[in-house]
Amino acid sequence: MDDDARLRRRGQAPEEDDIWFEPKRYGYGAGLPISREGWIALGSYVAVMILMAAAIGPLTKANSLYLLVPVAVMAGMTIWFVPLCARHTRGGWRWRWGGDD
Repeated sequence: MDDDARLRRRGQAPEEDDIWFEPKRYGYGAGLPISREGWIALGSYVAVMILMAAAIGPLTKANSLYLLVPVAVMAGMTIWFVPLCARHTRGGWRWRWGGDD
């Protein structure tokens, strides 16, 4: 039984039309997006990270406590993005050694 079928049986793997990312060939995690939804999620994440990084300088000049706002937004986006990628990766996240997994 392949990994997708085993994970689907346990309710952990996405259906075929719900896969947004290919798994990495080597290592742990997801590779590049393979669907429109994956590209939108990745683009949203990158855009928010860039905006928050750009906001850090002007905000810290006003008050050093304002640094917490962009850092909190960046942490929240990462907490949202990582499980989203894991949930929508074909075969889930696990260590891969480069074979036909």
